[in-house]
Amino acid sequence: MAPQAAPTLLKRLVDDAHQTYEVFAQDYQEAAREVAAQRQDRRIATATVSEITFRRWTSGKVQTLPQHPAPLILEHMYGHPARSLFQPAPEASLRALAVSTIEESELDMTARDAAAHAEDAASLTVPDISLDRLHDAILDIARTYNSTSPPEVHRKAKELLLDAQDKLERTQILRQREQLYLTAGQAAAMLSAVCFDLGALQPAVQHSRTAILYGQIIEHGPLQAYAHGALAFLAYWSGRPSDALNLVHTAQGFGGLGATARSRLAVIQARAHAHLGDREQAVRAVRDSLDTHHSDRDELHDDIGGEFGFTPERLAMSNATTFLLVGDATGAEEAATHALRLLDERPDGARPMLISSQASTDLARARLLRRELDGACEALEPVFDVPRDWRGAGVLERLAAARAQLTHPDFRTAAQASDLGERIEEFSAVSVSRNLGGSVHLALDT
Repeated sequence: MAPQAAPTLLKRLVDDAHQTYEVFAQDYQEAAREVAAQRQDRRIATATVSEITFRRWTSGKVQTLPQHPAPLILEHMYGHPARSLFQPAPEASLRALAVSTIEESELDMTARDAAAHAEDAASLTVPDISLDRLHDAILDIARTYNSTSPPEVHRKAKELLLDAQDKLERTQILRQREQLYLTAGQAAAMLSAVCFDLGALQPAVQHSRTAILYGQIIEHGPLQAYAHGALAFLAYWSGRPSDALNLVHTAQGFGGLGATARSRLAVIQARAHAHLGDREQAVRAVRDSLDTHHSDRDELHDDIGGEFGFTPERLAMSNATTFLLVGDATGAEEAATHALRLLDERPDGARPMLISSQASTDLARARLLRRELDGACEALEPVFDVPRDWRGAGVLERLAAARAQLTHPDFRTAAQASDLGERIEEFSAVSVSRNLGGSVHLALDT
């Protein structure tokens, strides 16, 4: 039979004070608030302790100090160094331990505790090669985003975020923590993008806010700008174009942004103005998005690129949607056609399905504005071949707008319009994504 672990000083103090778990937990929370006030750190004030943790602390089997802020709170409660609390209690009485006279042995113990704590902190690190692997992983996710199905992107980005968060708990090296916060923020940004494509607006918003917080911790301008731009994009999809404009203005104020980042923000700004019905400002923002005389780069939008970037075909596709919102069928058709032409120039297998399907749908919608039913059917034909997993919310909403256009009186007696409407409904019904709450933000006046 294994010998019973000697009672720790913490166990002796708890027993002598007749502290049940309930009393200990109450005293612990009160001490947490006092420590928070002393250190002016509000995060400490909310610290609590579970009964399982209480039992483990008093069992005599704890080998390392609990995580911050528990050592600070326990020292405040009992007046002894945290490390001493988890060591076997001295044979002397507690009254002897509590005398105010500072003896040499106590000074030695304090020095040993400080050295042990420093050694523990120094041991908290992760291999640099692991950080390189995480960096390669975010590169892969971002750059293969448009050639990977949304469910698969979600799985990869989620694993990467959890991995980065786990490693943040294991290192105290500032350089490593900064890199891990950046990777975590990038993974959260990718999760926001894919949640949108899967038709889940609220998780997309939350992930963007998470990315903003990680970017704020390390003062990373491009990451904060990207995430604010994503929030602006999500705002006008939620029917809040004024909020979208405010978010764009905030994003434009971050430092270190390259030309790609500014072009992306101008596209989002144009769409927000279009949702507000401000044609003049929308067209002006479209022009700003096409102003490519700047050559500045940043490490997120340009060096990593991919989903963080903003390719010419994506820019043209997005501007086509803006033209549709302001009722400019000619501008929309020209922009959508330009996007598809650029996509056709890509090598086999490198044509982003999400972008091409949205551009084709916008081309069809532009033609429906001019009552060109045959041309709209032709434009939508490749869209109906898109596999189920690739039918993102962006194309579903555009198709919903096209379906609404088919109810125009000019199409009422056209069998071709009825057939096209049914195909749109069947296509959308079996999509892995879902429409964003039946929104009508992209619907056109018919």
